[in-house]
Amino acid sequence: MQITETGSAGLKREFKVVINATALESTVSEKLEGLRQRVNMPGFRPGKAPTALLKKQYGQALLGEAMEETVNAALQKAIEENSLKPAMQPKVELLSSFEEGKDLECSITIEVLPEIVPGDFKAIKLERLVVEVSDAEVDEFVNRISEQQKTYAAVDRAAENGDQVILDFSGSVDGVKFDGGTAEGYALVLGSNSFIPGFEDQLVGIKAGESRDVNVTFPAEYGNSDLAGKAAVFACTVKEVKAGEKAVIDDEFAKRFGLASLQELRDNVKRDLGQEYKGLSRLHVKRGLLDALADSHDFQVPEGMVDLEFETIWKEVSADPARLEAELAEEKKSEDELKAEYRKIAERRIRLGLLLSEVGRVNNIEVKPDEVTQAMIQQARRFPGQERQVMEYFQKNPEAAASLRAPIFEDKVVDFILEIATVTEKPVSKEELAKAAEEAGA
Repeated sequence: MQITETGSAGLKREFKVVINATALESTVSEKLEGLRQRVNMPGFRPGKAPTALLKKQYGQALLGEAMEETVNAALQKAIEENSLKPAMQPKVELLSSFEEGKDLECSITIEVLPEIVPGDFKAIKLERLVVEVSDAEVDEFVNRISEQQKTYAAVDRAAENGDQVILDFSGSVDGVKFDGGTAEGYALVLGSNSFIPGFEDQLVGIKAGESRDVNVTFPAEYGNSDLAGKAAVFACTVKEVKAGEKAVIDDEFAKRFGLASLQELRDNVKRDLGQEYKGLSRLHVKRGLLDALADSHDFQVPEGMVDLEFETIWKEVSADPARLEAELAEEKKSEDELKAEYRKIAERRIRLGLLLSEVGRVNNIEVKPDEVTQAMIQQARRFPGQERQVMEYFQKNPEAAASLRAPIFEDKVVDFILEIATVTEKPVSKEELAKAAEEAGA
């Protein structure tokens, strides 16, 4: 076997491999002999089947095995002798078809990982946005909870916004009833905007026992295309009008949620709001860090990896024609120009991924098995009743488990760099934080 480097451009290395015909035929012969000891052929005792007969029946398959093994050996030899770090699966191409007595030639193209030298992370300057949770915010949140716990009691008066009406209704379009347009004893809070626009407004002023036709038009973007944009009439009969009474916010109220006191409820609300703000702040500072890393590191990335990442992005974009059309209109670009933009995004992602991976490798940052298990459990909790199946799915699919490990690793490397970078805190309002997080991709 002869291996010759034929090309070296950027991150690509090309090799020509010549596999000696005699060596290849010798490998096939060895495989035939091994097969002779295992296979049973009618009319022959075990281990006595003629070589010619075995070769006729199994020769091509064994030749394929021999070629694959030899090429893989050549590939491994090229990698080891040249100290290469493949970025992805090398490409092997036959340059000649196999003919008995003739050498076999093939080419191997290997795209290697670039040499990455992380920059000075201390030079990176970032702002961490900080929001203090005020007592007024806690009051507002607790009040919203009490609104959800509101009780309703029947009253003898006309319905007002905020009241709950118990009604029967039957909807029709052009005099024909439609599926899902009929209900009995339905509890509807007027002003909740839970029905078609205009429906609830027309029930304000109605009393228990009264009937009224409600005329509405389904929105153009309504989920049911058969009803979208069409005028409808709902024949409604109100059975009861109920006024709402807000829950008293005290220790007894807190006990409804398994807490000992109102103060404990307020403490929990303040903690949860603080965690929410910290999450948004982290998103903002992480985006700033990634932007800084992208701006300060400009090394060549493997084209094959960029191709795969771009294909994934573009597949997602083009799978939604409406989204694609909207982006083309918004950006005022042709499809080719939009593809070029997304390819830049793909290249950035690959470059940042390789950089973070190298930082993690050099600094021995690892994801522990229990961290992956915890991520699996969190995913399983999203599917109540199917937790066991979800866990089994991740345990049986290494690629799925790897998809959980990757973001954990990324966050650990990001935290490592943030410890080195210069990060100053900046107090902001919750509105400013929300806007910054939205711009960062929340």
